This record gives sequence, structure tokens and C-alpha cells, in this order.
Amino acid sequence: MAVPWIASLVLLLAWGAWGQVEQCPGYEAINVLEADSYLIADLVLIGNCSSHSDDIENLRLLVEYQTDTDYQAFQIQEHVLPRPKSQNATSSTSGLQFSFTQSPFSFTVTRASTGDILFDTADTPLIFETQYVRLRTRLPSNPNIYGLGEHSDDFRLPTTKYTRTLWNAESPMIPARSNLYGAHPVYFDHRGKSGTHGVFLLSSNGMDIKLDATDQGQQYLEYNAIGGVLDFYFLAGPDPADVSKQYAEVVGLPALVPYWALGFHQCKYGYKKIDDVAQVVANYSAAGIPLETMWGDIDYMDAKRDFTTNPVNYTLDKVQQLVRNLHNNGQHYVQILDPGIHRAGDYSTYLRGAQKEVFLKADDGSFYRGIQWPGEVVWPDWFHPNTQEWWTDEIKRFYDANSGVNVDGLWVDMNEASNMCETTSCFTSASAQTWTTRNGIGITKRYADPIPFQGVPNRDLFNPKYRIQNHRPTGDISANTLYTNITNADGTHQYDTHNLYGTMMATATRNALLSRNPNLRPFVLTRSTFAGAGRVAAHWFGDNASRWDYYRITIRQLLSFASMHAMPFVGSDVCGFNERAQENMCARWALLGAFQPFYRNHADTSAPPQEFYLWPSVTQAAKKAIDTRYKLLDYMYTFLWKASTDGTPIASPLWFFYPSDSNTFGIQTQWMLGDALLISPVVEDDSQSVNFYLPDDIWYDFWTFKQISGGGQMHRLDGVKWDEIPVHIRGGTILAMRTESGNTTSQVRSKNFRVIVAPGRDGTARGELYLDDGVSLDVGGNRSEIVFSWDGQAFTANGTFGYETDVKVERVVILGGEGGEVKTEEGPWGLRGGFGFRL
Repeated sequence: MAVPWIASLVLLLAWGAWGQVEQCPGYEAINVLEADSYLIADLVLIGNCSSHSDDIENLRLLVEYQTDTDYQAFQIQEHVLPRPKSQNATSSTSGLQFSFTQSPFSFTVTRASTGDILFDTADTPLIFETQYVRLRTRLPSNPNIYGLGEHSDDFRLPTTKYTRTLWNAESPMIPARSNLYGAHPVYFDHRGKSGTHGVFLLSSNGMDIKLDATDQGQQYLEYNAIGGVLDFYFLAGPDPADVSKQYAEVVGLPALVPYWALGFHQCKYGYKKIDDVAQVVANYSAAGIPLETMWGDIDYMDAKRDFTTNPVNYTLDKVQQLVRNLHNNGQHYVQILDPGIHRAGDYSTYLRGAQKEVFLKADDGSFYRGIQWPGEVVWPDWFHPNTQEWWTDEIKRFYDANSGVNVDGLWVDMNEASNMCETTSCFTSASAQTWTTRNGIGITKRYADPIPFQGVPNRDLFNPKYRIQNHRPTGDISANTLYTNITNADGTHQYDTHNLYGTMMATATRNALLSRNPNLRPFVLTRSTFAGAGRVAAHWFGDNASRWDYYRITIRQLLSFASMHAMPFVGSDVCGFNERAQENMCARWALLGAFQPFYRNHADTSAPPQEFYLWPSVTQAAKKAIDTRYKLLDYMYTFLWKASTDGTPIASPLWFFYPSDSNTFGIQTQWMLGDALLISPVVEDDSQSVNFYLPDDIWYDFWTFKQISGGGQMHRLDGVKWDEIPVHIRGGTILAMRTESGNTTSQVRSKNFRVIVAPGRDGTARGELYLDDGVSLDVGGNRSEIVFSWDGQAFTANGTFGYETDVKVERVVILGGEGGEVKTEEGPWGLRGGFGFRL
């Protein structure tokens, strides 16, 4: 699908004296050159503003499907986030139209088919300074705005006195109204029957995005960035899922994870010995709870150094034996890596990196230092031409399948990057205190002249006068992270590239795993993300807590990432990471997590153990949850595949399917999994009752197959046991489920299918099933893309059948007969070709 319309504003250079924001007069457009497929104009400052930094007097406006220019303001490098290629569409055929006023300059974006104004900057003049850029757009009354992650706030964002700060930061307890681990400057504006559109600002610079209303009641959204350019992509929709697909095309389609990644995962920071890990694996087996993957947190390391094993508690031979045992049982193993590399003369990873000069440097040529788990560390410069080679070599050395730890995936953490050092007092030697201070030697640049695209010169890279609302202590942009005046190897500064660090680490890790196993799909989990991170990694929602509030928050986070940020393989730390898990909450969370893509129980070292087998009620809930999830693995895998091919969301809010039903616009405790299943968990503390909304459609109870008319009403269900979760099948859909579960995903893949047909009001239904080997990076023709259809009398399975399998469809179950009758047609039918029958 082509992006319907893309506008880029690339704006630049020169400056003046200090003033007030309210007095800023804006710009005048001159030298306008307009054609059917582009518009170019010069923007000239009308009068001095300099509200937070020096004015840039002369700007360039370009409007195209895709633009590329040669200016010195920082722009995200093409190799970091590749841009979609222009398809040379014209304004006359575009779904959106651009228009502007010359003086003071403002512009509007309008939906061509309806004339609705989607973006309008007329009320407030543009401010474009060296370290402050402001642009405001009108919003409709009572707007429905979503996205702008990562956050733990309401899914539908507040629209008065609300600020979303985008500046990646370590965020214990994922605080409300704060910047968290990721920056995704895209929002969805849903206007009911008028359609949905998206706006993506391609900028990695720190920013506050404000949602508020003027004194006259005019709603607005306002960007306040501390640098970069205004490079906008307007996504026309008009259907909500269309916006998701268009955004995925802009930032890159998400990578398909290996099938085994859909299994249940267990981790804990605080497994002190490898024997503890082995015991947990054995305990899950004894409890009859399927376990797919064990994870190793930093406990396994020697002195918390990457690419080492503890010589006493995690001896290499014992770790290797654990991994062999897991693999022999069809299970998997994943380990953690942090970006901070211990600066020590006896540490070979550091010495090899130092020899290749891959670490970030101060302006005096020494390696920039800080504190992470091992103590004094240096950080990889992901822009350095040697860093990928060094990182790949370290991964291939330590994770060698024969001589090292034969992991199945890697987990990159602390990659915002998190720095435990705030001042030079972290270091004791006098020489160590000379490398940089905030008030002393400045790490400015290692280049004599500005490099195109690498940033406007002569900026205050520590303390810009406009302060974004960074939630870290002191609020400084360098707080608890890499100093922002550090120069990367390509001449850019952390001031501009900070939000890219985590995704670049994940990219380098994925590339290294591909070098290690070129034919297998890599699995990488990352904490820090930026737009487009789904191309290379999965994501979990960070260090939440074992409280009911966080149980509810995970639903909002799922909806944002899966439907709006092109990151389908996401989930939370089930039962909570910090604090003590409660039995009832953990039982509910085991069920909720089973219907989210990434499913991992994980806890902090300060938290008591919370493995599912520790409580009888949680054991029972987990068994039912995993049994159901494993039967649905291929349904979920099919939607992950669809996400990787066209950006279709695996999880969506109800309004994606019922965009005209205003009752759905604020729902954030239910979600659609794929196109067929509505998940409505119990969300009140320690409750056994749930209120859930069913839109005006035909629905079927997933557990009983009973038909329900939603009626566009709230429904209440009492007596929901601790091992139960309400799930409904949407009428008009077909889903394929395995007839049996298994102890591992490899066992599940050998089970036959049953196909559930849930007719809609017109008596018809449709569904899809995707099959491949589950692990190959390129399956070629070894895949099946099967389309099931039911016309009220006849069932057919057609499509492509390239995947060789002996698995069959045992039966087709058709719901919704007279009086709620369920009809079953017995097979079996093979899945090497099409089949069908008529009732």
C-alpha cells in the first residue's frame, strides 16, 4: 500500500536577540514554486523572536511525497531509519491536499474527499530557532487523540493541560505523565464517521507535545522541540487500520519473530546460581505448566560484565548443560546484554573495543565514562564504522554454539542509555575528574566544521533554554544518561541522537545474530525504542510493579504499541516486576498475559519469587491460560505474519472495528486480538465481576459458543473464577485452533486443527491461516497462505499450500445455527491443498 500523502518541512538557518514567545511574528513565504507533485518556498523571518535560542531567519519549505535536502540541521540518518521511496504521485490524485498562507506563513492539510481540515497551523506563528521549534495545530472539539508513546497514561490521551515528553529515560515503576523508555512521535486523530488520520513527526530530538485548549476553548496540539527539523508524514487512513498500515510502511514493517517466541517465558533477576535456574525449570515441569523459554538476567555474569559467566555460581560448563537440556526438551534460552562495557584492563571485550576505538569519546580523545552495573563503564558508539564488527565478534565468540552459550535470542537492556553516574564524583582519581564536567571541560565536537545534517553549530548542548519535562532527577536532558554534548563518530551529537541509542543497539544485536545464524530469524528484546524499532526487535513495557494499576496499564500499552507504533510483539512483565505479587492478581495476570503477544513472568531481585507454580490458584489459571494460548498460537502467528507483510495490527482497540460507535472511543480495558477475538479481562482489584462492552454486532462466547447479540451495550458478568477470562468471537470471522496443546511450541506444531466458523449477521464468515517452518529467515515458497470462507451453506479453504505438513483439519465447527445449534463437519482434510464441503 502506498503512503497516501507525505509532507516534509525541512527548515533552517541564522539568528537574532531574546524575546517572548507571544511576540514571535512568524515567517513569510516568498519565491513560491508549485507544481502538481511538489511545492517549494523560501520562508523569511518577519521579525525577531529568539524566545529560547537564536532565530533561524531563512527556512526552506518542501512539500513532496518524499523529500531529501542538504541542510545542516540534524536529520535522522537514512541508515538508521530508511525513508519510504517517493512514488511520484500528484496532488490531484492524493487523498490529502496541502495549502498555505504566505504571511505570516501557515499551512493546512485537508482530506480531499470530504474537505475536512486535518492539520491547521493558522492560529499560532511558527517559531524556528537553533534550539527551539514550535508548531501548533488546531484540533476539533472533544478530540480523540491516541499514540505518542511510550507512556503509562490513558490510551485516549487527555486533551487539556497535558504534556507528552519524548526523551528516552530509565523509568522504574513506569510513572504516570512522564517520558518512559521509548519515543514514538506519531498520533492518531479519530473523528468517528469522518475517518481517522495519523501524523508522524520524523524527529529524534527531545520534545514536549502539548494537548490543551486556548482561553477561547479552541483545542490544539503543539510541538515544542529542542532541535532538528520538521519532517512530517500525514497518513490519510481513512480507516483506523489503514493508518496503522501506512505508518508501518513509513517506519518499516515489523520483523516476524520465530514461532517459539510465542511460548511462555520465565525470568527473574535474582536467580543466584545456575542450579536455581535448573530448579525453576524442573518445578514448572513438575507442576504441569508448559515452559518454553528460560531467561538469564545479569546474575549469570562475572562481575556483571557482558560476555562472561560467573566462575562460581554460573560456571560455563553448567550453563552449557542447562542450555543442552532445554534444547533436548524443545525449550529455549535467552540472555541479557547491557551497553555499558566495563573499563578494566583485564576485560578482553573492553580491550578489543578500545583497540578498534568503538566507544564514545570526550573532546580530549579519551573514552567517555560513566557508571552501569559493572562499575565504571564506557559505551559503544553505534555510529562508529567499527562498532558493528566488534559487537558481532563479541556475540559470536561468547555465544558460539559449541564453545560458548548457545542462546536462542538476546535481550538488550539499560539502553536509553541508562547512566548511574550524575557527577564526576563517581570516580576517585584526580585524572578521572578531568575528562568532563558540566561546568568545566565541554565535550563539544571532534570536528572543525559542521557536517551536513549533523547539527547547527554553537548550541548549548547541555542546557537548552527550553527545558523539556524530563522526569529524571534534576530534569536535565543529561540526567541519568549519556552527556548530551558527546559527539558521535559521524559528527552528530547525543543531543540529537539520544532517542536512537536503544534501537541502534537492538539493530546491531540483530545484525550480529544474523551473522551468527544467517538462515534463522533473530529474536531480540529491547527496553528502549524509537519509531521503527519493530523492524529489528520486540519490546516489553519495562519495570512495572505488582499492583492492580499496572495490570490495567499493560492493556493501554499493548493497544498503543501494537496498533499505533508498528511493534506487534510486545507485552508486560506478568505479575509485575517490582514489589510483592499477590495471588489473586497474579492469577488474573497469567490469563491476561496469555492473550498478549509476548508472554513472560519476570521479577526484580528485590521481589519475592512469583513463578506460576507457587500458588495453587495461579497454577490452575496458568495451566488454562497456556493451554488456550497454545491452541491459538497459529491464529496469533498468522496476525504476526500479516503485521510483517502489510502492517496489520495484531491487537487493536474496539473502535478500529467499530469506528462510528462513540462508546468505543475511550475503552481501554478490552482489546481485539486479531480480527476475531475480543478479550475482556476482569480489571477491578480482587474482583470476580467484570463489566464489558459489546458493540452492536453478533458475538459468540469463546468458551461455550453461545451466540450473543451485543446491542452496543455494557454487559456484566459475575462469578468469574480466578482461572476464567471473558473472551468473545466476533461474528463474520473464522479462526483455526489446534485441537490440543503441548508442553512446548514444537509439540503444538504437530497437533491437528479444528476450524471455528462464527457467521455474522449476513450469515457469512472469513478467516486466514498462515503456516511455515517457524524459524527460517526466508521461507521462500515453503509457506501456506490459506483463506477460509463460509457463505452460509458452503465452506471452502483456498489459497497457496507450499508448506509441506502432515497436520490436518480434523473438523469444522459452525456456530449460530437455529436455536444456537452448533454444527460440526468431521474431516480430516489435509493442508497440502484446498478443500471444501456443503451442508
